[in-house]
Amino acid sequence: MRILQIVHQYPPERIGGTELYTLALAKGMMDRGHQVAVFHRAPGSPGLVLSDWEGVPTYRACAGDMTPVSAYRSSFGDSVLSAAFAQATRQFQPELVHIQHLKGLPSSIVRHAREKRIPQICTLHDYWAVCANAQLLTNYDQTICMGPRNGATNCARCAVALLDKPISVLGLPMLAATMVWRNRLMARALQTSDVMVAPTDFVRNWFIAYGWPEERIRVIPHGIEPPISNPESDVKPGTGLTVAYIGGLSWQKGVHILVEAFDGLQDAQLWIAGDQTFDPAYVAHLRALASSNVHFLGPLARAEVWATLAQADVVAVPSLWYETFSLIVHEAFAAGVPVLASDLGALREAVRQGQDGWLVQPGDVPAWRRTLSHLTKEPDLLEHARAGIRPPVTQEEHLDRVEDLYKRAVGAHGDSL
Repeated sequence: MRILQIVHQYPPERIGGTELYTLALAKGMMDRGHQVAVFHRAPGSPGLVLSDWEGVPTYRACAGDMTPVSAYRSSFGDSVLSAAFAQATRQFQPELVHIQHLKGLPSSIVRHAREKRIPQICTLHDYWAVCANAQLLTNYDQTICMGPRNGATNCARCAVALLDKPISVLGLPMLAATMVWRNRLMARALQTSDVMVAPTDFVRNWFIAYGWPEERIRVIPHGIEPPISNPESDVKPGTGLTVAYIGGLSWQKGVHILVEAFDGLQDAQLWIAGDQTFDPAYVAHLRALASSNVHFLGPLARAEVWATLAQADVVAVPSLWYETFSLIVHEAFAAGVPVLASDLGALREAVRQGQDGWLVQPGDVPAWRRTLSHLTKEPDLLEHARAGIRPPVTQEEHLDRVEDLYKRAVGAHGDSL
């Protein structure tokens, strides 16, 4: 089977959860004998560049830097990106396309694939289809949003706050109207997929509540593939409780809540691992908040992630948004490490209170400090939680289910021709 993965961004420029998932899925399908390529937007002079990353062929659709404004505008159409996708499909001749993310890409590429009668699967990694912020967090007061309301006037307020520029009284309704248009384009594009994949029940239920077709949204959890053996880590554990945060360093991840909770905490240390160049202002803020028991490790390679997990007592996930899966939670479980997470979204679904981890009110610094302090004084709680960890879905199990989905979609299209 010839499978084309579509994603908004990709290594080497960007390495995040969706990008790592796309890479792992592509390599897994290649190992099973399928021909796979990845199409993604990339910086650079306009045009299509055939390359590869870790042995996976990639079609790099270069269209300049992807800023929030350019990503938004591209949803309505982009001749360079549309032409690049048409060229990539002519060259690769996919039998199926799997849409991982459309941020910064025109919805017309989905229509192009549909006109070519190519079966389509999409995965709902976040809320981009209904929220231009992708994470259901408002820019004007940094609270969780339940989606567009009142003709998307709340979405227009978000855009104005993000741009930090004045707008006329007439400008706000016009901006709201473009938001409604954008959301309709995204919904129309993704809802035409043969199947929409949600990584958790929380995500599936959220989209169904928002009006998406219940009968075509399937839950398939992501798979985890730990290494056969853990390599040595340069990070050496100290005395007391060792808590690890591994992930993005941005406000919505709530790392500042964790750093503040460690201020004055005895017999505990916090390791923070993540790319410090993505949001340098936020990282500078974290460093200013950090006490002597907080250590910044920088970005970790995949092998280093597992080595760090092997030395941690607890993994912390203090997110302030509705996480849709959280790979690090399930990687922690695969490594036998309990998780301390925000009582929110898919995290609530993944962590069982007191059994394999603990749930804490998101954004509540005193509550996080109390829980951390309790763990330093009651080490038996850690042993109990470690014993209660259930093994997560493996990558092979995940590949089995996705491959079956692919075969059914291609078979169904063959029967309809």
